[in-house]
Amino acid sequence: MKSEDNEQDPQQTVSEVNLKEEFQLSGVGDILSELDNDLIGLEPVKTRIKETASLLLVDKAREKLGLVNEPPTLHMSFSGNPGTGKTTVALKIANLLFRLGYVRKGHLVSVTRDDLVGQYIGHTAPKTKEVLKKAMGGVLFIDEAYYLYRPENERDYGQEAIEILLQVMENNRDDLVVVLAGYKDKMDKFFESNPGFRSRIAHHIDFPDYSNDELLKIAEVMVAGMNYKFNPESKQAMAEYIALRRKQPHFANARSIRNALDRARLRQANRVFNDSKGPIGASFLSQIEDVDIKQSRVFSGGIDK
Repeated sequence: MKSEDNEQDPQQTVSEVNLKEEFQLSGVGDILSELDNDLIGLEPVKTRIKETASLLLVDKAREKLGLVNEPPTLHMSFSGNPGTGKTTVALKIANLLFRLGYVRKGHLVSVTRDDLVGQYIGHTAPKTKEVLKKAMGGVLFIDEAYYLYRPENERDYGQEAIEILLQVMENNRDDLVVVLAGYKDKMDKFFESNPGFRSRIAHHIDFPDYSNDELLKIAEVMVAGMNYKFNPESKQAMAEYIALRRKQPHFANARSIRNALDRARLRQANRVFNDSKGPIGASFLSQIEDVDIKQSRVFSGGIDK
């Protein structure tokens, strides 16, 4: 038997819901399609996002049916190496939460330690609170979150920022979702040292490194987005570059591929300028040749920075 406190106003409930219809009306399907189309690979991540979308749709359906339920905790942790799409996925999640009515604005505020922690007494609290004010109604993305905690420095002000964040994450979880991101091993140690964060994070999502084939597809998408193109020889050169570059220090997945393409464009521009003898067309200006890629130091055993 229900208590009076748990009784729902019959005017605000329905007798049944159509989840597929709710899915279409909410626009969630569009966001999940964007995830599939815009992000190459990352299948475990996409699966977790789809599961989260299902949870939120069912939660809304339960609310419409008058079922008493606690709003889900949506704070998240993204663990993975640089360039694996963590910020992009956070943007998609912000949009997803907005479409489903869990946040008011659906914007993403991306910060690091320097945006939250001050350098002298009395500086940290206003900095952290200002960031939180900007993020309210959306998603706060804290990259390399473990740098907030520096136990080796007893005069560090990171702990003050952590305490403010924890309080807001608990008291304002109906208006703010916090995503903590960084390398997996460092994130694991961070949560071990900060049980307050661990208890407030419900969703831990691991971002795998891309395979060589996935990185080559990413390179093709990037090149097309810049209105350039590969030919078979330059595509093969890019595949060779990827295999060599990922063995080097500081490899950052898609970020390293973008940097490589930016350098290839510089070499291509220099080559085109030197080789052109008269009027040239769009095709000549848009072609990435294998020589534009193979001039990289990676092919001679050097480190590509």
